[in-house]
Amino acid sequence: MNRRKFITGISCISILLANGKVVKATELLAPKSKLKLRFFVASDGHYGQPNTAFDDFHKTIVASINSRNKIDKAKFTVINGDIIHNKKEFLIPAKKWLDQLDMPYYVTKGNHDMVEDDYWNTTMNTSLNYSFKKGNDAFVFANTSNIKGEYLCPDINWMEAELNKHTGAKNIFVFIHITPVKWTAHGIDCPQLIELFTHYPNIRAVFNGHDHQQDDIKIKNKIPYLFDGHFGGGWGVPYRGFRMVEVYKDNTIMTCLFDPVTVLKTETLLL
Repeated sequence: MNRRKFITGISCISILLANGKVVKATELLAPKSKLKLRFFVASDGHYGQPNTAFDDFHKTIVASINSRNKIDKAKFTVINGDIIHNKKEFLIPAKKWLDQLDMPYYVTKGNHDMVEDDYWNTTMNTSLNYSFKKGNDAFVFANTSNIKGEYLCPDINWMEAELNKHTGAKNIFVFIHITPVKWTAHGIDCPQLIELFTHYPNIRAVFNGHDHQQDDIKIKNKIPYLFDGHFGGGWGVPYRGFRMVEVYKDNTIMTCLFDPVTVLKTETLLL
């Protein structure tokens, strides 16, 4: 079955976001141009959480993303925080699962990733805060916690400097684990961050983890904040899934939520 038949053969929820407004549609709206970039996002694996099948959860998400990648080839995957559940000794075995992904992957540090910064940097081969570009799109990853597991706003000075580096990018995609608006049970208010974002009209989406019961899109100052539920842990939405994001040459952005066990969860278009 080709990809178009696969998508249209499923009962999808399509949402068109334009100028900060959300419009629900009854059928899938096809992109008007060729694909430019595709990536996957998942969060909250909580490897090591007691009374959960954390090895099975990691085996399933890796197999599911790899399987989808055979159909829809992606450039990379993002694991947006809470890779482990509190204990330092879980980080290496969790990474061994993630290393089985068939593509590069990038990570953010969550509040349950309770390890020293140096240990995180060395083990995960990354910094706490970093960014990169793919073509003319920029990807910014910011830390939102510490070894105590406290909920923190991103370093505002670092974020401003990093966004300034990418003012010429067509799109900026921001990844942070902790929700920066107190519109969810576990979010916090980061007013400086939210105000800063208003000065960068090329921020196209902010991706959040942390709130396992959230798999929707919320809008703040015309910027969409995307949630992907969870792929591990003992609570949240009733499935453990991941999100696929596609950027097209006309700058349409389409995103789908997948349940690894069954089928496409939702389909969304952002203009």
